[in-house]
Amino acid sequence: MATTKVETSNRDSILVDFALQGGGAHGAFTWGALDRLLEEPWLHIDGISGTSAGAMNAAVLVDGHAKGGADAARSALEGFWRSVSRAALLSPLRRGFLDILLDRWSLDHSPVFVAMDMMARVFSPYDLNPGGFNPLRQILAECIDFERLGQAPIKLFVTATNVRTGQGRVFRNRGITPDVLLASACLPSLFQAVEIDGENYWDGGYSGNPTITPLVRECNSHDTILVQINPVERPGIPKTAREILNRLNEVSFNAVLLKELRMIALLRQIADPGDTEGALWAGMRIHRVASDLMVDLGYSSKLNAEWDFLCMLRDAGRSAAESFLAAHREDLGRRSSYDLDVLLSSV
Repeated sequence: MATTKVETSNRDSILVDFALQGGGAHGAFTWGALDRLLEEPWLHIDGISGTSAGAMNAAVLVDGHAKGGADAARSALEGFWRSVSRAALLSPLRRGFLDILLDRWSLDHSPVFVAMDMMARVFSPYDLNPGGFNPLRQILAECIDFERLGQAPIKLFVTATNVRTGQGRVFRNRGITPDVLLASACLPSLFQAVEIDGENYWDGGYSGNPTITPLVRECNSHDTILVQINPVERPGIPKTAREILNRLNEVSFNAVLLKELRMIALLRQIADPGDTEGALWAGMRIHRVASDLMVDLGYSSKLNAEWDFLCMLRDAGRSAAESFLAAHREDLGRRSSYDLDVLLSSV
């Protein structure tokens, strides 16, 4: 994989946390962002909170880092996404002729996707996939040493949603298994709920995408870098059934995250210095890596695991992280670079 020359700074080392959103194949954007950030020797990772694809990126990074540092983590991330792409070679979910002709990455005109999309509105995964097969299970078993992950020095937090209660559950290093990662990425229209400790779980995006709370309460870092792949704002009004459903998912998958970020912004204004919990939240500096590219990508492309598409997203993630570092390198450890106060204008 080609990389750009890294211009290192004379900055003192600082602790940072990563907060990684989920979004299917769009998680390759996060791979690229992490790949670039891992090239900075002055950034030391304290903890990572991830959901869905963000949880898988996080687990692969933490395990790789425990094995051999930042370079091993970068190699592990590339290996994981290559495995995802290889597994997709056998998938009937391929771009249709019109999408290829128009140079679009969506599966909107794929006959298999269209049929699957229609059937998902009538049949459940218990009807269509009674055996509960998920190709990611084998990939995770091959790419992650879960025993080493449990002992890794980087704190890992993975969120899944309890189907019965609707509440999020955060799993930590020693409790993270392939089932936990699959639960965190379990879209209920595509996969059966994953049973863990007698409870059933769906995608963590419904309850925290990702969850910021454990980074505030359990980590020593005061800087969180959010890699965001679900657009908060989208121009225009969705009018087709698919566009409406996509926007509903984006809104719901951002809702809890935005609530936590609003709380940080609010506590900065009103927190009592004697309130330890409030001071922790108010003291968290938030930074964001994102790209307008994600607004142009619809829901169906989240299921596109073509290697060329994943590489395009990786390169976009690297570019976004490069732009972030160029603009906000000196903000890390000093001040938030993401303006949270604008979130309070709607409260």
